Amino acid sequence: MVVVQLDERCIMFAGMDHVGIAVKDLDDAIRVYRDVLGYKLEAVHVLKERRNKVALLSGGGQTNVELLTPVDDQSTIAKFLATRGEGIHHFAMRVENIEKALQELKDRGVTLIDEQPRAGAGGARIAFVHPKSTKGVLLELCER
Repeated sequence: MVVVQLDERCIMFAGMDHVGIAVKDLDDAIRVYRDVLGYKLEAVHVLKERRNKVALLSGGGQTNVELLTPVDDQSTIAKFLATRGEGIHHFAMRVENIEKALQELKDRGVTLIDEQPRAGAGGARIAFVHPKSTKGVLLELCER
């Protein structure tokens, strides 16, 4: 477990959970990660409320890959693809207690996209930190 020391309190990160990658064609991206790079396809989920389809892949280590594609033009992934193209969308850090981690970040003045956890793919509880607080990187907290 990695402990990030901040003042007298700390936020506990259990490690990197996954890297989220925005893709235009989910089936083609699965083919690349599975057939070319050797990842194992674990599951595909449709997140209706976020208008995304997500493929979860494992590579044998502790950090997985999450491929994200929009199901319509209103999805945040559709907007990301339109402005930035395919590529890394976010990094997800695994936390032991997501509510505690969110509160500690908020207490330090970090801008949160989600002040309360929400349901993520694969049964995870997730919340996002605004990229303006993390040097342009969208950071996801993930409790499994």
